[in-house]
Amino acid sequence: MKRKHGFLGMMSIALMTATLLLARPARTEGQQAAPEKKSLYDRLGGAYPISLVVDDFIDRLLVNKTLNANPAIKEARERVPRQGLKFHVTTLVCQVTGGPCKYVGRAMKESHAHLNIHEKEWQAMAADFKKSLDKFKVPEAEQKELFDIVGSTKGDIVIPEKA
Repeated sequence: MKRKHGFLGMMSIALMTATLLLARPARTEGQQAAPEKKSLYDRLGGAYPISLVVDDFIDRLLVNKTLNANPAIKEARERVPRQGLKFHVTTLVCQVTGGPCKYVGRAMKESHAHLNIHEKEWQAMAADFKKSLDKFKVPEAEQKELFDIVGSTKGDIVIPEKA
């Protein structure tokens, strides 16, 4: 039995189906389209502004007395090049905020497990992050979103205090 629709017929059907699926409903006169919300990445200005904040933030962390008092953190800093850390944090922030970057570093739990990070180190990190965000005048709404993202990793990074 011979097919009625050849390759071109199937392509036409596929194109019509795609057009119907992708078509937006028609607007009536005077009705405006709902504005699309920009990604956090776009609202932060993209990779370059993100990299400036990360650069400042990592520089703060590297001289933070609370963090440097932790021997495991201090040892890791001597082993991991500053530029490599800045690169990984920049690509991570870029990715998790909706940007085009692809983070290729280790998972948060794996990369922090040996560092013995407790609540006091977490709070010191958060304070330095806030200072960097403020220095670059990141708006409060975007800061909140960034802190929510960072906060979602806390369980993989911080060792719970014993009761």
